[in-house]
Amino acid sequence: MEVTLCSFQAKKIVNRGFLIGPYCPIYGVSAILIIFFLDKYRTDILALFVMATLVCSIMEYITSYLMEKIFHTRWWDYSHMKFNINGRICLTNSIIFGALGVLLTHFINPFFTSILFKIPKLLFIIISIILMCGFITDVVISFNIINKIKLTADNIKKDRTEEITRKVREALKKKSLLYKRVLNAFPNFKILEKIKKG
Repeated sequence: MEVTLCSFQAKKIVNRGFLIGPYCPIYGVSAILIIFFLDKYRTDILALFVMATLVCSIMEYITSYLMEKIFHTRWWDYSHMKFNINGRICLTNSIIFGALGVLLTHFINPFFTSILFKIPKLLFIIISIILMCGFITDVVISFNIINKIKLTADNIKKDRTEEITRKVREALKKKSLLYKRVLNAFPNFKILEKIKKG
């Protein structure tokens, strides 16, 4: 959803998300939580919608908070939108996530589950192991890249967050495609504070 929307707005393919691969763990974790814990609400569409909205909003808020605390960077900010909470979540996105939770429970998950059950068990295990190894490798590389962004910000001798953010952007543009991908994925990221050396 996010890749499609952002690509449409940018008029080019934009690989959104913290990781290099074409996936966003925040959505995957939210989808798994909905599938495992909210299936009992499938007969009550309104309850399912409300619960899915809450699950996804809490996940987005916690992810934003943790990424900000770990990397001292605000990766997305909904402060310009109505009915937002600390710029981390907003009502519009939460409603969309709730609707997607209903679609996931009633249509998307049953469709993919029926396909997965047709795959032979051994092949399924092999595919799962390969995908998991790829995912773990992606997480390690991506965290390394984001940590280097944090170190770049730390090494810039400026005090104003806007100036630090601008200098970090300039430094990243000179690096490899993986760093430029972060700039494309999060064009509005902001370094929040000067990181002090312990």
